[in-house]
Amino acid sequence: MLDDKDRIFTNLYGLLDWRLPAARSRGDWDGTRDFVAKGRDWIIDQIKESGLRGRGGAGFPTGLKWSFMPPEGGGRPHYLIVNADESEPGTCKDREIMRHDPQKLIEGSLIAGFAMGAHVGYIYIRGEFYAEAQRLQAAIDEAYAAGLLGKNAADSGWDFDLYLHRGAGAYICGEETGLLESLEGKKGQPRLKPPFPAAAGLYGCPSTVNNVETIAVTPTILRRGAAWFAGLGRQNNTGTKIFCISGHVNAPCNVEEEMGISLKDLIETHAGGVRGGWDNLLAVIPGGSSVPLLPKHICDNVLMDFDSLREVKCGLGTAAVIVMDKSTDIVKAISRLSKFYMHESCGQCTPCREGTGWMWRMMERLAVGNAEVEEIDMLEEVTYQIEGHTICALGDAAAWPVQGLIRHFRPELERRILERQQRDAAAAPEAA
Repeated sequence: MLDDKDRIFTNLYGLLDWRLPAARSRGDWDGTRDFVAKGRDWIIDQIKESGLRGRGGAGFPTGLKWSFMPPEGGGRPHYLIVNADESEPGTCKDREIMRHDPQKLIEGSLIAGFAMGAHVGYIYIRGEFYAEAQRLQAAIDEAYAAGLLGKNAADSGWDFDLYLHRGAGAYICGEETGLLESLEGKKGQPRLKPPFPAAAGLYGCPSTVNNVETIAVTPTILRRGAAWFAGLGRQNNTGTKIFCISGHVNAPCNVEEEMGISLKDLIETHAGGVRGGWDNLLAVIPGGSSVPLLPKHICDNVLMDFDSLREVKCGLGTAAVIVMDKSTDIVKAISRLSKFYMHESCGQCTPCREGTGWMWRMMERLAVGNAEVEEIDMLEEVTYQIEGHTICALGDAAAWPVQGLIRHFRPELERRILERQQRDAAAAPEAA
C-alpha cells in the first residue's frame, strides 16, 4: 500500500484549492528553474532512471521516448503535445488532474518541453470536458500572469508557450497520430508509421505526444529523485499510478496507488469491495475497455502492473478497473463494447472498418444464442485477422475484448446457443 507521503497527486479529490498560490504551497513550481539549469540530458536521464512508463495505455518508457527527439537546430521547431483526449470507456483519471491539480500538468509541460527542445506545447483536451477545459485555461492564464509560462518561463531562460486545444468528441483522436491530424485541422485519421512523430509530427516537425498523467508526474520525480520513484512498485513497473475503479463495487473511486498492488487489494481496500462480496465477482476488465476481461479465478491473485497483466494475456492499459458481478450479462456487455468500437472506427483500414461491424453483429446474435457453435471459432479467427492488421491500435482494441470473452467464457456462449436450439426444436412441432 502506498504511504501518504509518497502520493504525487495531493489534491486528487479536489478537497483543496486548485489555484496557483495553493498549488505552490503544496510544492508545485518549487525549483523548476534549477531543473532546467541542469540541462536536457540530466532531465532525460532522471526520467529514464526512474523507470517511468507512459500512463496513457501503451506503457512505453518515457525517458527513452523523449530521447528520440533530435537535437535542436535544423530549422524546424519542436513540439510537445499533451494527450488529454481521455475517451477510453471506464477511464476518468486525467480529468481529475486537470480539474484539481492543473499546475502539476503545466509545470510538467514546461520541463518536458525543455527536455525535448520544444518552445511550444499543445494540450489536446477531449471536447466533452467543458468544465475541465475552463479550469485548465484559467490555470494556464494564472501561470502566464506569474511569469511561469511565456518568455523566460519560470525565470529559467527558456521560452515556452502552452496552448489548450479542444477536440470534437472522436475516440480515434486519442491515438497520437490521429490527434496530430486533428490538431492540424484535418480529419482525425491515424497516420502510417514510419515516419514517427519524433521525426515528422505536428506540421511535419519533430514532436512528442504524452499522456496527461505521464507529464504531470515528472516534476515530482525530479524533485524527489529518480531513486525514490524507482523504489516504488516492482522492477520495470515502478512508481505510482492512478487507478479508476467503477462498475459493481460499493464505492467507485479514483485512487493513486503503488504499481504492482494486487487487484483484489485494490478493490477491497479502496472501492469498498465487490457488490455482494468477493465471491459474487464474475469478471474484471483491468485496464479500460480495450483490454481483455479476466475471470474471478485470475482476479484472485493478479497484480496490477504492465508485466503481470501481460502474463495473463491482458494489459494494464489506462488502469481503468471495470468490475462486473454475477448479475452481469457478460456476452451483452462485450457486445456493447463491440458496438462502441464499430462506431468509433475512422473507416480508414478495411479490417477495422468491416471487421468491427461484423464482430458487433455476431456478438448481438451470440447474446441471444442465435448462432451455431462453429461460429464461435469463426468469430475468434476474425478477431485475429483484425488484430495487428490496421494502421493504429483501434483494431486491436476492438478484437481483444471479444478474444477475452471467448478465452474465458466460451462455455457460456455454447450454453446460449444450445438452449436456443432446444427452444427452437421444441417450438417447431407446435408451429407445424
